[in-house]
Amino acid sequence: MKKTILAAVGGAVLGLAATSQIAGPLLAQEARATSNVYEQLDLFGDIFERIRAEYVQEVDDKELIEAAINGMLTSLDPHSSYLSAEAAAAMRVSTSGEFGGLGIEVTQEEGFVKVVSPMDGTPADAAGILAGDFITAVDGESVLGLTLDDAVSLMRGPVGAEIIITVVREGETEPFDVSIIRDTIKLTAVRSRTEGNAVVLRISTFNDQTLPNLESGIAEQIEAAGGIDNIDGVVLDLRNNPGGLLNQAIFVSDAFLDAGEIVSTRGRDPSDGDRFNASPGDLAEGKPIVVLINGGSASASEIVAGALQDHRRAIVIGTNSFGKGSVQTVLPVQGDGAMRLTTARYYTPSGRSIQSLGISPDIIVEQPRPTDAADEAEEEETPRQRTEAGLRGSLDNDSLTEDEILQIEEDRARAETAAQLREDDYQLAYAIDILKGLNALGPTRLNNQ
Repeated sequence: MKKTILAAVGGAVLGLAATSQIAGPLLAQEARATSNVYEQLDLFGDIFERIRAEYVQEVDDKELIEAAINGMLTSLDPHSSYLSAEAAAAMRVSTSGEFGGLGIEVTQEEGFVKVVSPMDGTPADAAGILAGDFITAVDGESVLGLTLDDAVSLMRGPVGAEIIITVVREGETEPFDVSIIRDTIKLTAVRSRTEGNAVVLRISTFNDQTLPNLESGIAEQIEAAGGIDNIDGVVLDLRNNPGGLLNQAIFVSDAFLDAGEIVSTRGRDPSDGDRFNASPGDLAEGKPIVVLINGGSASASEIVAGALQDHRRAIVIGTNSFGKGSVQTVLPVQGDGAMRLTTARYYTPSGRSIQSLGISPDIIVEQPRPTDAADEAEEEETPRQRTEAGLRGSLDNDSLTEDEILQIEEDRARAETAAQLREDDYQLAYAIDILKGLNALGPTRLNNQ
């Protein structure tokens, strides 16, 4: 113990000696840094005054200062920005689940507006806008060089008004125009249905309604199926889900995990980090889960997919997700505006950051592009397969009871429905097939692997 104390005291003495020797240079360096900051602020003030006095036309002081603030924030990363009082109010409304617009989540890449994902059931979705599309012009006005907020402002307008956006899409040789009628966007956060014996939970966004919608949706489907024993499992469809509220992503992950870390966040100061853990309770009661993702799955979607994947609670299928692994904090500022600032990165339970990398599916399943009319016509001309039952004079099968025949007809109808689903949504059909196999292995087999 004495040696330890002495060593500590000795260290303190040496530390004091070193401090006395280098305090002068450190203070001088700090003073120079402070002086440089004040010089830069003087430069800003000088430029501001020159613009006010000498620009070719009169400028609005407030707009000029807001533009300067926004330029400072947007230079940091694509997700930091200044929100005017109107934009801050609109953001608060959007997280409650109803707002006006086109129904697309966008980011900025190389000066252009890039679609992260269209939202289900919105004008943009109906018009055929796809994740990964680039919007290069709005009503003929180029968005190149505009801030993201300015570009979004161009797309805003009265409900019922038409807007023409110019789109560049991978695989298309030329840009093309898309006409969209603005509408009030009413988002249903979670839509639930049953396909075969699988409960499908389509989560389109993470807002204040997501967890309540999820809980009521899965309960209704399980009750309609006659109990949890009558379903194969759950499909969480997170495709084209651009994210939303961090706490809702945590709630959704917790809904299917009994214990363990869900996500952690780490800021500039390590002491500012947070860890969020699951509490007991699983809405699926141990049944297998498949998570569907694609390039339009971002942020909160990736938190859910990463948590369930790391805990081996779900199999993730589809294509690589968007790769937004940062957390934005909305900080109120004077004048009822707000500052959206990137304050942390988030990490999945295994400690991986998905920033710019995304969540990699356990099984990669591409969604086939829709076939054109010529291909469909060619398929229709393909002769149908001949069977014994189609031959003239073939013998009847007299070994089956009426109940057995009815069962065969029901099985055939389910098979035809499944085949149609593969035509309509190949990725979802694949997910349901995976659930059938996992359910045959037993409800806890996935967790024990």
